[in-house]
Amino acid sequence: MKHRRLGRTGLDVSEISLGTVELGLPYGIPEAGRLVQPDEAAAARLLNKALDLGINFIDTARLYGTAEEIIGRALRGRRAEYFLASKVPNFADENLTGGILRERIFASVEESLRHLQSEAIDVMMIHSAPADVILRGEVMGALIDVKRKGQVGWLGASVYGEEAALAAIADGRYDCLQIAYNLLDRRPEKQILNRARAARVGIIARSVLLKGALSHRYRHLPEGLAALRHAVEQAMALADVSADGLVELAYRYVLSRQPPDTALAGASSIAELEQVVAAAARGPLADNLIAEIAKMAIDQENLLNPGTWPDLAPVPQT
Repeated sequence: MKHRRLGRTGLDVSEISLGTVELGLPYGIPEAGRLVQPDEAAAARLLNKALDLGINFIDTARLYGTAEEIIGRALRGRRAEYFLASKVPNFADENLTGGILRERIFASVEESLRHLQSEAIDVMMIHSAPADVILRGEVMGALIDVKRKGQVGWLGASVYGEEAALAAIADGRYDCLQIAYNLLDRRPEKQILNRARAARVGIIARSVLLKGALSHRYRHLPEGLAALRHAVEQAMALADVSADGLVELAYRYVLSRQPPDTALAGASSIAELEQVVAAAARGPLADNLIAEIAKMAIDQENLLNPGTWPDLAPVPQT
């Protein structure tokens, strides 16, 4: 497993990190109308296998269902082997301010520490932080106080879109950002990646598989996302790969640049995780293939942001 420095944090993180939303919630594109969410025993095996494969950065969040609790129970004896990232809600929808907002943030951190069975969390981020939350600065101010207490090490945010990312980079207090970035959603290449590098802000890439659209599951996209299905097929033709080669193509593309400093692998099985790790081991894509992919033009928000997709209506299967 290769390692990269996560911005100015000084943390040398594995270039593949583990995302855990699929351990705590049904997530992804259903196959035959169903999603397989691992039970706790299977999730524990997956978490331990991740560390055995050399992954040393695990990402979770208070809002990922039971993920924090599962991590805490499964890895309580291996805490020294990995860096841990979690997130506090942004509370924007509740319009909280002042002391009440601070109390909710402090309580969220305490709850994460308890569930994760950890004395400290290496990276704490604001979850899905919109630009106005970043510009107002109250949530970050509260997290700085949490950091002073020694409960967290470094601070950041997960963001959607360029405005929020650039606002966080300009703020100067954000050590790292988690952004959506994949071979179809290349918008971060316009400004975000270069500005983050210049400011030494670490970049964690999520949605590398675009919620499963850049995998064999693309065939199960609903008719309302037919344009996205066509774009995936176009990428397959450019790279001369079958559906089985999409995962490798997607991860090798994202890891052809730095930043990002690590790419999240959301997996619900050991086989899926091993596929991603093996893909990363093959190194960056050839420059000529990257140039061909760059000719593809897709910038419709309704295709690139899974939050805008039609309801996929999965039925979890445990």
